[in-house]
Amino acid sequence: MSLEGKNVLILTTNYGTEQDELTKPAADLRKAGARVTVAAQKDEEVHTVVSDRRPGTVVPADTTLAKATADGFAAVVVPGGTVNADRLRTDADARRLVSAFAQAGKPVAVICHGPWLLVDSGLADGRELTSYPSLRPDLENAGATWLDREVVVDTAGGHPLITSRNPGDLDAFTSAIVDALDPGGDRTRH
Repeated sequence: MSLEGKNVLILTTNYGTEQDELTKPAADLRKAGARVTVAAQKDEEVHTVVSDRRPGTVVPADTTLAKATADGFAAVVVPGGTVNADRLRTDADARRLVSAFAQAGKPVAVICHGPWLLVDSGLADGRELTSYPSLRPDLENAGATWLDREVVVDTAGGHPLITSRNPGDLDAFTSAIVDALDPGGDRTRH
């Protein structure tokens, strides 16, 4: 598979993460050959939600945000969910992790409400990105250029920044992550 030997870290809280924005990238990246590690705030299961309102699937956490580092990982993924994103943006370990990936030149992939973490980590300034539409003013106020596209890949800031708007964009989002980790790879295998 194209991502064999690549490790990807997913950051989440233990409640409020949009189900498909966690489970689909994890499944697609695993299908492409990557090893996926889910880091949550607590060493407990992750209770996802559907459309911010209904209970979703329960996902096991592999580690905690406090224990996780960027070392040994090729990319970081931040799913949305309003509650998840609002809690992650104020979490010092989540901010430390996305900043470490950015400083190391590794892809940072963020979807839906997840870009709030970019604002609070100082990673939105000067970047082209997208998000759930209601975040547009926050991102523009943080110095970003907001675009209404299913996926935006900005490589101008020293590290690839991959963003998408909502669960309807997940195919484009996960494809962009795979492309960033395996440029020129054989896409017929997944």
